Amino acid sequence: MSTQKLPLDALQKIRQYIKSVVVLPESENYPCKLPKAETANSSFVAPEPDSLAGLGDLFRVGATLEEGVPMPNDQGRWFISIIDPGVVFMKLPGLSLQPGFRLVTYLYRLGEEGCGKLWAVPEHLSSTAQLEQALLQTQKVDAPPHPEGALEHWMMAVQGDRSPASFLIASLLRRELNELGFVGKTASWSKHQLISAVPQQLQWQWRNEPIKDLSPKVKVLPDGRAVVEFFTCRLTPSIALFQHLDQYKADQYIAQSIDRPVAVGERRKSAPTAS
Repeated sequence: MSTQKLPLDALQKIRQYIKSVVVLPESENYPCKLPKAETANSSFVAPEPDSLAGLGDLFRVGATLEEGVPMPNDQGRWFISIIDPGVVFMKLPGLSLQPGFRLVTYLYRLGEEGCGKLWAVPEHLSSTAQLEQALLQTQKVDAPPHPEGALEHWMMAVQGDRSPASFLIASLLRRELNELGFVGKTASWSKHQLISAVPQQLQWQWRNEPIKDLSPKVKVLPDGRAVVEFFTCRLTPSIALFQHLDQYKADQYIAQSIDRPVAVGERRKSAPTAS
């Protein structure tokens, strides 16, 4: 089957849509160290929320870390984000979240550095109390909370129409949401810009033969498998061109991925002046 190319501007709009819809509040991205809540000695007791939607009101009331409430903090303790990343599927063409699942995000902040972990959890196991149980299991940055019933990878809960565009959109979505909550030095994908041609501002040192066609493309095989290829330019030192290859199985949107640099950028050398 022939390879189908997709326009770069369409992908850029899809990526911008994802980034604009799935946004962490500043209170979660860069939380300050939490002081003792003014309500600590008050007789007022906030009602315990029974879902993620109710967490927002609890945060506004305020509580101390010692009380065990999953509040935003920059002290190296995982907490639950109040956002619902699943809203991204409302207008995402070709993809949807399987009924009965919701996406849940845990965040970790230590100073100005941080990361996140996204899970697809069955709705009947996604109450606040159930999600909080995972917070009791670990506080290590390399061992994120794992809620009961969560799928091995959140993309296992994604379904679609198996169109060529849906696979390329899935590749973008996975990279965007896999880095949800990453700030500081841990952020990587956010430093990549989608491209369809070699930027001419720099001189490029290719690791192998220069790649002539950098346009985003998808090949859907007769058995339902698909292969996605697209390219990015990493905008921070060392500046480099990256090739992204994703191979999809016939019955899911889980991909085996390769992200590799293919060329390194250098400043163009000025022509020598005549003496």
